[in-house]
This record gives sequence, structure tokens and C-alpha cells, in this order.
Amino acid sequence: MNFGLVSPSYVIPSPFSTGLQSTDEKLPISRTVGRLGCFSKQGQLQVLNCDDRKVGVSPHLVIGSLQESSVVKKHPGDEANLRCKVVRTLLIDNYDSYTYNVYHELSVINGVPPVVVRNDEWTWEYIQHQLYEEKAFDNIVISPGPGSPECPADIGICLRLLLECKDIPILGVCLGHQALGYVNGARVVHAPEPVHGRLSEIEHIGGGLFNGIPSGRNSGFKVVRYHSLVIDADSLPEELIPIAWTTSRDTLSFVDAQDSNVIPNAFVDYFSTNIKTSCSWASKNSRGMGDGKVVMGIMHLARPHYGVQFHPESVATSCGRQIFENFKKITEDYWLRSSPINERKVHSSAWMQVSHENQLFKKMPNVDLIAKKANGRNPFTMYNTVMLAHERIGARFLTLKWKKLNGLASQVGGTRNIFCQLFGNQKAENTFWLDSSSIEQNRARFSFMGGKGGPLWKQVTFKLSDQSDTTAKCGGNLSIKDSQGFLRSIYLKDGFLDFLDKELQSFHCEREDYEELPFDFCGGYIGFIGYNLKVECGVTSNRHKSSSPDASFFFVDNFIVTDHLYDDVYILSLHDICQPEGSTAQLESCSTISWLEDAEKKLLDLNFFTSGQSKKQTSQHVMLTPHNAGFLAEKSRGQYIKDVEKCLGFIKDGESYELCLTTQMRKKIEDIDCLELYLNLREKNPAPYAAWLNFATESLCICCSSPERFLRLDKNGILEAKPIKGTIARGSTPEEDTMLKLRLQHSEKDQAENLMIVDLLRNDLSRVCEPGSVHVPKLMEMESYATVHTLVSTIRGKKQENLSPVDCVRAAFPGGSMTGAPKLRSMELIDSLESSSRGIYSGSIGFFSCNQTFDLNIVIRTVVVHEDEASIGAGGAIVALSNPEDEYEEMILKTQAPLRTIAEYQNRLQSNQS
Repeated sequence: MNFGLVSPSYVIPSPFSTGLQSTDEKLPISRTVGRLGCFSKQGQLQVLNCDDRKVGVSPHLVIGSLQESSVVKKHPGDEANLRCKVVRTLLIDNYDSYTYNVYHELSVINGVPPVVVRNDEWTWEYIQHQLYEEKAFDNIVISPGPGSPECPADIGICLRLLLECKDIPILGVCLGHQALGYVNGARVVHAPEPVHGRLSEIEHIGGGLFNGIPSGRNSGFKVVRYHSLVIDADSLPEELIPIAWTTSRDTLSFVDAQDSNVIPNAFVDYFSTNIKTSCSWASKNSRGMGDGKVVMGIMHLARPHYGVQFHPESVATSCGRQIFENFKKITEDYWLRSSPINERKVHSSAWMQVSHENQLFKKMPNVDLIAKKANGRNPFTMYNTVMLAHERIGARFLTLKWKKLNGLASQVGGTRNIFCQLFGNQKAENTFWLDSSSIEQNRARFSFMGGKGGPLWKQVTFKLSDQSDTTAKCGGNLSIKDSQGFLRSIYLKDGFLDFLDKELQSFHCEREDYEELPFDFCGGYIGFIGYNLKVECGVTSNRHKSSSPDASFFFVDNFIVTDHLYDDVYILSLHDICQPEGSTAQLESCSTISWLEDAEKKLLDLNFFTSGQSKKQTSQHVMLTPHNAGFLAEKSRGQYIKDVEKCLGFIKDGESYELCLTTQMRKKIEDIDCLELYLNLREKNPAPYAAWLNFATESLCICCSSPERFLRLDKNGILEAKPIKGTIARGSTPEEDTMLKLRLQHSEKDQAENLMIVDLLRNDLSRVCEPGSVHVPKLMEMESYATVHTLVSTIRGKKQENLSPVDCVRAAFPGGSMTGAPKLRSMELIDSLESSSRGIYSGSIGFFSCNQTFDLNIVIRTVVVHEDEASIGAGGAIVALSNPEDEYEEMILKTQAPLRTIAEYQNRLQSNQS
């Protein structure tokens, strides 16, 4: 398993000054408003009556007063230089999935990362203290978010900030923009139509926030919009001036926007020198605007408050960074005019960290904002009261032995033959195969396989406790079975990911053991993470309990790798070099060399069988329904369509931009050869991130033909996500196939789906990557598979050195392509609509290596066989442009490969028996 647009990378200059430390534990603790929708006692989601939303408590807000502490020796002129280069921003997060895209931009532009706090984390008194007594911030940015500014649970402290902070520069984005209008008396109403992931051309008055940015039709200034609500232009009070609006009611798809001509010099420079003249012009000409134009920007006449309805942080918005740079300039000019700048304190980063119940990392304060690096390499600082280094207690020193067999794979029948003959006996129990069965277009290169191995081998299986289904606690029971068959169980109070993190951090493997290998995996854990582990990644609860384990992994010490590019085979063995002399484990570890020799001999002696291999299947164009395949679907066609309509209602009301609705279908099966089933699936639907897992103790087999990578961390510290959004069936003729590809490529709906998830994944990576490093090298590329064409994007970033692989997974799991955006609110809405747990479907399969790398897929196009029942999950992203009937047909399309595999397999069995 090897297993567009490019945003430039920037280097953050390290400012020389002071850090911020937490010393006062007696700060005012805010009472947090219950987030992400409210559930009645009957469990029904209520989103319309905001006043009924309950108030909860954030129980461990670990933050104190901020004090200057010298971290480096100051030099003459340093403070003056800092005042010119560094702007300190308080970024209010409205529980959005794009906040850290804003954070990423501000980190680059301001010269120091902003401080991010959620809108219900700090009391007004504490914020007031930081702004007016400590003078810790120069400006405030209010993020986008779901919901409405009229609802206290959606907007939190933001309205108070806009009312009270009359002399602090504030920029509101989307929901923040609406809040600026609402708090000053404007009405927030439904937009003429919900617009999410689509672009509009913008006209503006120039100067200020839009200084140096072109304006009007064909100017090249196109912005991405994610909103269902707008400010009613007719209700704007005199003190609010519209400064930008759409040029028309029409929107553009991403591809259409790229095709438009750009007029580089279409600037409105005649407004840029006199803001009063601009405001006067806007006041006279843009109120009550007709022709379907929508207000896209406002400013306050008497306060340094600005708002933009669109998303300047989106990867597809042109001139987005310029807007944030202009706001920085506005801030600098404002403080130069309004007060002596030396009255405001200068810190190396105004770096405050917040830890709360639903935050990303249990042992770290708001890791989205973490910076732990020292030695002047990074300006980030941390609270010493909350930052915990990864412990190395109980470290295990491992050594890796391996051998390469050049060009052997095809000589012995390929990857399939190697697996079947070496690991296929006894129903392939307790085996794994990360199977790059589709290697076209360099999609994948390596496959990893193995079975029950040496003395380090073990199987760990985790099941969340019943309590985890209703509370934010994520404890559960872990069973551990070792290579000798001994089984023990322990309760993990802090959950599985915490256990996995400690395990991986305890391993030490010398780089020279694996640095010459062309792949990342050098032994470690291979298995799956189920969808319900979202409760360990910031989600408050699971509405449904999974019948299958929530996570299960093998610790792999002996394994085989095939290189599909060069046809090489690698045999590898990992063992512990610190076992006591004479111990059983030490004696068994001596068998490493003999295992390598034995594996080599078996490989060289393999017979090249071809009779068991079926021919590659051609695309089938008659849709097979679950009923016709003997499956019982959880939702009928009518029920699924009604759920899609409910999703569209949530989107219209601003509760979500995109909802990834799914359903399950099940069938009782007995005496099935699951390996044969998987072999048929991989032939019918080869995929770059396919996988076979057999956990015999759990009566669980997973036959996965996934085309989608969730997240990878390589040896160079580069994180990569490859979300798929946009799917269409293959054609029955070459001409029809080409036509369908073009239809997908130019589909405004599918482009909107993809763009929304790309921006979401950029956000998730920005939480754990170096500022300025997250970029999109490939946007909406076409990939074709046996049954479908898809749109695939690639997002990459450089991981912060202080963070672990599990930290990165926590930041992004579940994959955004399976949730929608904003992620947290969307998952709660989805839980209210879906009638059972997704289980393994929508989770991830892959490896966590001892060398601190990992590669995980998204579990789709998969058959899960658990306790004699086969289940298939499928679904699709619902956006404002969705048609309910079409969404049902797309969901059925995605089931075709696994459905046909089971149907044809059982038909063959019946034929053989008769």
C-alpha cells in the first residue's frame, strides 16, 4: 500500500521577545454553551429553537494570566522591529472546520501564530483583562461557523466582543460578518439560495480591506462562498457601510472560474486614497441593491470593524491572502493613529493555549495551536503547566533485519500467489494484506502482507464502553493476545488512541536499519480504526454502538513487502534487542535469521499457479439493487430520499455546508470462504488502498477495495491526504465513458463537494503542520476505476516536530470526505439521521510503523463479514445543489462492486453444489 492549485510555502520569521506563561490558576472559568446541536430527552436533534439549547461546563480550562518572561536576550531596536513586523491576533473559533485555514494565513502574514479560542471558552471578564489590561492582542478575527448569529449557542462571546470592543480592530468572516451586521441592527435572512463551495465575482469600493485587489466582472477577483444566510442590505443601519457585493446572482464552478479571463489592472484605485469618499459612494449606491446582488463586505463608520461574507482563506479564493494582509495594515495604521504603540505589550507570540473537554488532544492544550520547538527555530511557546512531553518510560529498542529479492514477484506469480500460498492456509486466519491491487497512474507501489509472526506478534482489540455512547468519555476495554496465545484484558480510561500513542512512542528503531528501504513500514501495528473512535477526536458522543470492535490491530514483526514498480520482494523481521539473556523471548528472537531464511526458501520454491485467478471483470452497467442481491437495506429508497431532504433543510438553515449521509445493507451468510470473496473483489474492483484483514478471535474479516487515502505521514515528516468527492459511473462504450468523464469534470455540484472537503482537510492539516507548509499540489484530478470515475485532490503539509503520528490522526479523524463540513456539527446531524453505527465502514485501515510513520485509507467499497453477517456501507455528500433521487442512485452505484462480488460468489457456490 503506497498506501491544481499550489499554495506557496512561507517561512515564519522568529521574533525576538518574550513568551507567555500560565501562572495564575484562579482565572474566571467560562460556562460553555452546549455545542453542535441540542438533543431532547428522546434524542431528537433540535436546531430551530436556539433559546432551548442547554448550557454546559468546560471543566478543565487550563489557562492563567499572561505575563512577560524573557526568553532571549534583547538587543537594541528589537522591540521597535517587532512592533513593525508582528501583529497579535485573537482568533475566535465558532466551531468551524475552516478556522485553521484562517489561522494558517494569519500565522504567515502576522509573523506569529494567532491565539485560537472557541467562542464559549473564555469569559468576557477574562478577554477584557487580556485586551485592555495586558494589551496582549492587536486585533480580533471572528471565524466562520454553522448556524446563525441570532442563536447564542452558535455565536457565543462574539456579539459581546463586537459591542464592547469599539476600539479594537475586528474582522468577521462569514458567520462573523453576519454577527457584525446583526449586533448593529441589521437583519440576517435566508440567502436567495444556499451557496457552498461555489464562486462569485466581487465588486468592491477599493481601499482599506480591498486595497490592491481588482473589482468587478472579468477582473479576476473571484471568491469562494459557504453560506445559507446573508445580511439584508435594506436593513443596514447608517453606521454600517456595504463595501463589497456580488456582481450578479450567478455563481461559478471552480473550473468555470479558471476559464474566465483575468484583467490584471482592473483596480479601483480612485477610491483607495479617501475612505470617507468611498463610504459615501457606497452608502448612496449600494443599499437596497437589486439584480440579485448579495452584500459580501461591510464596515463600521465609527469603529475599526469589518466583515466579509465570503471565505478569503479558501484555496480557490483569489487575493484571499491580500485581504488578511490589508487587515494587518489596517490594524497597524489604527494603532499608530489611535494610541502610542509602545503602550501595547510586545510578546514573542501572544501564545496562549486552552485545554477543554472536547479539545483535540487530552494531554495537550488545544494542540491545533501547539508549538513546542526551541532553540530559536520557531516562535511558538507553550504553557509549562499543560504541555507534556511524550514519555520514554519503558522504551523498547528494536532492530530490523531484512533481505531484498530482486525481480522475484512476477517469477512466482505475483502478489496474489505469494499471499495465497504463504498465508492462505486455514482460511487465512489472523492474516493481513495491505494490497495495492491498482497501480495504474502510479497510484500505489507497495503491498504488505503477513500472518501470525514471531515473539513480538500480538493482537489488540478495543471496544468502547457503553458509557462512551452517551458522554464525552472515551474509555473502553482492550484485549491483548500474544504470540503464545495468552489473553489478557485491561480497561483504558483514556481510550485506544492514547494507548496507541504511548505504544508507538515507546519504540526505538535505529534509522540505519530502515533508511535504505524504499517504503515507510518497518514493523509495527496493522489494522483498523472504526468510525466510532470519533469520540476520541473531539466529538462529544456516539449515538449508536458498533457491534464489531472499534479498533483492532496486529503488532507485526515478520512480514513480506512487494514492490510493484520494480517487481522486487522484501522479507523483514523485527525483534527486541534488550530481552534478558536466556529468557524465552530472547531465545525466540534468535530465530529472526532462521525466519528470514525460511521465508526466502518458501518464496523461491513457490509454484506459479494461474488457474485460480479470475479474469479482470469489465464494468457492469445494469444496476444491481441490494434487494436483488439478497441484502436487507436499513433504509428504503423513500426513507433515504427523505433523509436527503432533511439534510437539504439543515443546509438551508445554515447548520452545515455539506453532509455525508450513509446507510448500511446486511445479509446473513454462512460457510463462506472470505479470502476467496476478497480475491474476487480485488479482481472485480482493483484499488490502490485495498486491504484484507482477518481477526479469527473476533470472527471478523474485512474485504476492502478502497480507492481513497485518508492520511499518510512519511519518513520526511510530510502529511498527505487524498480525499475523493465527485463520482460518476463508467460508460458502456469508449465514447460514452469520455462523455461521462467530461460531465463529472464540469459538474458544479461535484466540484463544490470536492472543494469543501479540500478546504476541510487543509484545516485539519493546519492544526498539526508548520504554518505556511500546507498546500494543494493537485486539485480535482480525474481518476478512473473499474466501475466509476472520481475527482481526487491532494493536500500536503509539514508536520510540527513536537507532535506524534497519533496526534495527526486525532486532528483529522474521521476523514472529512465521510463527514461533511463543518465536521463536528455535521457528525451530530448525521448521527440523528442514520439508524445504526457505521462500525468499520467510514473508518480507516492501514499501518502505524515503529519509525513513527503511518498510512491509512478510508474504509469504503468494503464488505465486512462479522459473525456470519456481511455488511456494506455506502452514501454520498449532500450539498445545496443535490437532487434527492440522484443521491440515492449515487449511493447504489457505490455498492456495485461489493454487491456483485457477493452475488456472483454465491451463484458460483450454488452452481457447484448443483
